[in-house]
Amino acid sequence: MNRDRNLMICPAELSGTLDNSFRKLFQNPEKILKPYIGKGMTVLDLGCGPGFFSVEIAKIVTSSGKVIAADLQEKMLEKVTKKIKGTDAESIIKIHKCLDDRIGISEKVDFVLAFWMIHEVPDQEKLFAELKSVLNPGGKIFIAEPKFHVSKDAFEKMLTIIRNTGFEVSESPKVSVSRTVLLNIK
Repeated sequence: MNRDRNLMICPAELSGTLDNSFRKLFQNPEKILKPYIGKGMTVLDLGCGPGFFSVEIAKIVTSSGKVIAADLQEKMLEKVTKKIKGTDAESIIKIHKCLDDRIGISEKVDFVLAFWMIHEVPDQEKLFAELKSVLNPGGKIFIAEPKFHVSKDAFEKMLTIIRNTGFEVSESPKVSVSRTVLLNIK
């Protein structure tokens, strides 16, 4: 979802920094997400990168649920595909390549995870409008942005866009080195 990919998107070559056992020590996907997702849910992991969260989400939603691992970069999606090949997650995780200017899914979802990726989207208003259109009633969006890339002012600006798009902040979960919000539709 970015026209000038070279300026803003974390390259697939750096995916090892996003998917390693050290990161799991301070950003454990199960610990972060288990309060919000459960068995049988459909979850969109937006900007899934190499699948750090996707695989763990698949374990939580089980075979009765679904994870849509969506990313703009084919190389990131290839990493997810390779990671899940031959595992139970392979039947739960659906790989989806986003278009340059939109996510491009029509399937309704119960939960959206946007972890360290909103700052990479040039038209956030368009993104949140699209997310609103695919979110089931009662669905939620969990956003985490890296403090080292996203200033408090930039995060507040994003929150203004979020509110103007028809969402409200229900809480601000604590996640290491991140600014976070959990959203509901107003």
